[in-house]
Order: sequence, then C-alpha cells, then structure tokens
Amino acid sequence: MDLSSFPRSEHPSVAPRFYRESRSVPLPHTAVNIEDAFWAPRLRTLRERTLFHIYEQFRLNEYFEFYRRPWKDGTRPIPYVFWESDFSKWLEAASYSLATHPNPELERLVDEVIDYIGSFQQPDGYLNLWFTAVEPQKRWTNLRDWHELYCAGHLIEAAVAHFQATGKRTLLERVCRYADYIDSVFGREEGKKRGYCGHQEIELALIKLYHATGEKRYLHVSQYFVEERGSQPHYFDAEARARGDDPAAFWAKTYEYNQSHVPVREQHEVVGHAVRAMYFASAIADLARELHDDTLLRTCELLWHHLLSKRLYLTGGLGSSDDNEGMTADYDLPNDTAYAETCAAIGLVLWAHRLLQLEREGGYADVLERALYNGVLSGLSLDGEAFFYENPLESRGTHHRQPWFRCACCPPNIARLLASLGQYIYGVSETDIIIHLYIQSTATIAIANQRVTLHQFTNYPWDGKIHVNLELAEPALFAINLRIPGWCRTASLSINGEKIALEQQINKGYVRIERQWQAGDTILLDLAMPIERIYAHPSIRDDVGSVALQRGPLVYCLETADNAIPLNLIQLSASAPLHSQFDATTLGGVTLLTGPAHVQTTADWGETLYRTTPPTSQEHTLVAIPYYAWDNRQPGEMRVWIRERP
Repeated sequence: MDLSSFPRSEHPSVAPRFYRESRSVPLPHTAVNIEDAFWAPRLRTLRERTLFHIYEQFRLNEYFEFYRRPWKDGTRPIPYVFWESDFSKWLEAASYSLATHPNPELERLVDEVIDYIGSFQQPDGYLNLWFTAVEPQKRWTNLRDWHELYCAGHLIEAAVAHFQATGKRTLLERVCRYADYIDSVFGREEGKKRGYCGHQEIELALIKLYHATGEKRYLHVSQYFVEERGSQPHYFDAEARARGDDPAAFWAKTYEYNQSHVPVREQHEVVGHAVRAMYFASAIADLARELHDDTLLRTCELLWHHLLSKRLYLTGGLGSSDDNEGMTADYDLPNDTAYAETCAAIGLVLWAHRLLQLEREGGYADVLERALYNGVLSGLSLDGEAFFYENPLESRGTHHRQPWFRCACCPPNIARLLASLGQYIYGVSETDIIIHLYIQSTATIAIANQRVTLHQFTNYPWDGKIHVNLELAEPALFAINLRIPGWCRTASLSINGEKIALEQQINKGYVRIERQWQAGDTILLDLAMPIERIYAHPSIRDDVGSVALQRGPLVYCLETADNAIPLNLIQLSASAPLHSQFDATTLGGVTLLTGPAHVQTTADWGETLYRTTPPTSQEHTLVAIPYYAWDNRQPGEMRVWIRERP
C-alpha cells in the first residue's frame, strides 16, 4: 500500500482537548524481555560494563571521599554542588537493571551508595550532601542556581525505582521524609517559601512518588512547583535580594533560561536551557494527565509544535548554543557548533513518551524513536565506556567521547534510560495493546481478563519486517495497534496470511485491529525502508544546498574512516542512485549506504587562493554510516549534511 496519499501531520492540532478515551499506560520494563540483535547486546554491555564503569568513575573522581573531609578553597577535585544527582541517576539505572537481571555485586554497590547518601539525612528530613557537609548555612538560599530541589528529584526517582525493583524500603522511606519536609517548606500557605527550583526535575519525581505511595500531598506539591513558576513578584528576584545580590546581575540575563519568564499556561515556545525545558514539559504532561487539565495539555501541544517546526535537529537533538546549553532563535540550527546535549535528547524521549500516553498520536512516537536511535544513542560508545556530552552534526575531527566529565550528568542519565528501555516499546489500555517501537521482544500483558504473551520478531532498524505472534489461554476480544512510522511511505499488513487493507485502518499513525484473537495468531507488518533524501527548511542557513540521508529511523553521516578526503569537498548528485547493504564487520554490524558522488579537487590550484574558473571534480564512492555509531573508530571528520549538486 502506498501511504503517500495519507500524510500524517508532523504535530497534532493545537486545539485544546483531552482524549481520555485514548489514554494508555506503558507496559513496565519488567514485563518485557528484549531479545533482538540490535538492542540486546547494547543492554548487556550496559549491565556488564557501563554501570560498573560509572561507579568506578565515582571512585576515581573521589565522589565518596570528598564529603568525608572538610572542604576549603584549594581542595581538589572541586565538585559540583549537584554531584549527588549523578549518584541518584546511577542508582535508578542500577535498580532498573536489577529488576530484570539480578546481580549480587551490583546490588551490593547499590546498597553501599544508599547507605552513604542516607548518612547525610538530617533530623528534619533534609537530605542533600553539599548543603549538609559543605555549606549548611546556605540551605534554600539560591534555588535559582544551586540545584537542591533538582537533586531531590533525582533521588526520589532513584528511590521509587529501587523500591519497585527490590522491594526494599530503605531509600524510599528516606525520600518520603525528605518530600514531607519539602512540603512543609514550600507552598502558598503563610510562612512557606513561594520558591521553586532553577532546574526542573522535582516536579515529575514527586508524581512518581505519589504513584508509588498513594500520598496525594506529593502530587499537590508538584502542581504547586509547576504553577508557581514564573509568577510575579518573581521569586528569584526576591531571593537574590535576600542574599545581597542584584537580580539584574543574573548571568543568563533572562528567566527564559530556566523557563520561569512567564507562568506555565502562558508559555508557547521552547526556550532557554534545553534539558530544563524538556524536564519541565514532561512535568506539564504528567500534570495534564493527573489533573485532566486541558489547559496544560494545550500548553504541551503548543510547545511541541514550536519545537518541531522551528528548533529541533534532524537527529532529535535540541539546543543549538553552548552559551546557555539550549535554544537561541527559530531556525538557528548550526551543525558544527550544535550543543545538542545527550540529556536534552533523553528529556525529549521522556516528554514524547508521556504525551503518547495521553493520546495515541504517531507523531509523538516518531520523535521519540528519532531521538532514541540518533540523538540519545550517539551519546554512548559501542564499548559502553565513553560518552558524548554534546552531539554535533558536524565535526572536523576534534570532538570525541570521554570516559567521564567534570559535570557528568549525561553518563548516568543515558544509563537510566536504556536500562528501562522495555517500558517504551508497548502501551496498554483496558481494551488495546499498542506497539510503539519495533524491537524484538517478548511481552506479558494483562488484557481481556487473562495474560497474553506477545512475541515480536524483527531485525529492525535494519529491516522493516515485523512478525507478531500471540499466546493466550482462551480466545478474547481486544485490539492491537501497530504504528506506521512517519518515515514509511509504503506498508503492507496481513493476519494469518490474509492481507488487510490499510487505507481505512490508519488513524493518527496507528493501524488498529480489533478482533477475537486466539493462540497462534500471527501478524506480519512490512514497512518499506528505502533510502530517503532529507532537505531542511530554507531558513536553516547552515543546511541550504545540502542533503541528509536517512533509512528507516536512522539518520546517516559521513566519516573520514570511510571517505578518506575532506568531507566538505564531497558532493552528492540529486539523481545519484544510493544502495544499502548490511555489513557485519563494520561497527558491530550496520547497514551502510553507498553511492556515486563527486569530490572537488585541489590538485590544480597550486598556490592560487582565488580564480575565475570553477573547481574540477573527480568521481568518488560515498559511504555513509548511522549517525549514532560515529567516532567509534580512528579520529576523523564527520558530517551529516552533504553538499548537493544538480
């Protein structure tokens, strides 16, 4: 079937609405066993190497030793005030791993870190390492910059994950005491601080804690933090004056930096620090769901539309400037200086996933997949022990992954996302099973008063064929929804060998099949996966006259390792045929793209800098690799956008 006559918009309508009938919940990652050739080896590397590598970096960088001794000027290393958030994200990742793959050594390390963090909890419940061991007199005096509530949020998320994975309440009880204390400090009631964190995270964490404990106060505190943000008189101004600072001296110059420039329901554009923006948007989506609030959902939709139409990189990366680690202006998407922090792409995955539970809109899943396979996955080396902080779309050969960073937010963040990958594949409602991502796996799903085992077989993302087999004790009536990705132009579907016409079946990017299912039923979905040429909006000045290559969900790039010439000299003809071929010997096994191109030569220029005749060119066989895999071989240039010639 040709889907070109059934285009799906790149964003949902911005009209306010709340689709309660299309709500679903993610299938927990503990109910999904990932078995495929693409993700399973990566997750094994994460469990066996990455988690232990991160812990070793904690040790080498004296994370544990620093807080054991008095700190004074000149002490090295100088930690970040929010170092402990690295602990928390690692605890969350390790807990997700323990939930599916028990490991006594990892569990021992987790217990040690929990004991270490817990030793700093104060009698009133306060739990922050820096403002207990180093500067206790400055507690809650600079919410704008010092990340106290951000650290609390990550610790809460870790505690919930740890409790759900192990059943142990050690950390959960500590963070409940801390959350109770936070509730006693912040709010609109008389005697409380009208503040909120400069770096969002506590908001979505408190909602997780609410679900884990059933304590509605945590939901209400989250709602307060979201709705108080940006109110006047501005809390950060008053706070700065209280500590003797001039609010006008704020280095970022604008509260757009931390999305506190206006109240939440007046925010229509994605601005400022990219990670903060994504965590804030995730919290807005969470509250829209919990409160059934159409106005918050509308805010999410307006922000989503703005990001996708003006400020998102092809790779799913976001944040074009290192000055603010975030947004600048519409269509300002430079390639070689792109910041595109790994954490920001992770935040986009979190936001898209939340919106996907509110509405079964394929555009959300498309962006989730784009960010996951490109902007996120590029952040981790193939061996699992080196990381990108920034993810540019062009490099002159000087940008490389590192084993650690002084500000090491990205390594444990990508670890926690990948360790919980199973929860992003499937959704479930009372009547429907939804397949969002195509990853070979076995899922156990409670629906129609029984447990259904769903087997997904695929070689995705290298191949678009997906087989789904069902096991169930008794025939049952329910629906299975399969996503037809936005990049797919042609698809076919059959059930038990009988072809299904898709023309009337696709709704917002999903084909819904409701029937009496029985054991042994088999679905075959075939997504055509040709090589696509992608062109950027003409207002993105850096990409004018260039083309990018994409196949399936993967964005491709050129590397010096395959094209031993300056990459800016390569020109791809608009009509050049391109071919794809899986190569098991390259980068752990990838599909390579090849095709005829031209290279401008410099041999006949001599010492001439300018001349009146155009450059000559010679033929070249272009080789492109998936973007996520670049910088895993010898150092060299990289380029996503390729110059195009007629």
